[in-house]
Amino acid sequence: MKALSDLFSTDYGLMSIIGIAMMISGILGFAVVVRRKMNETDPARSRK
Repeated sequence: MKALSDLFSTDYGLMSIIGIAMMISGILGFAVVVRRKMNETDPARSRK
């Protein structure tokens, strides 16, 4: 319980939460971009 209290009430705990949230959003953004790129059709291949 002390760990959760420290996580949400101290400055280093809040910065940890912000850092974790930024990493997760970066990973999700990267996954979305890669997925879109993988699903694109190649213009040279579609002309054949």
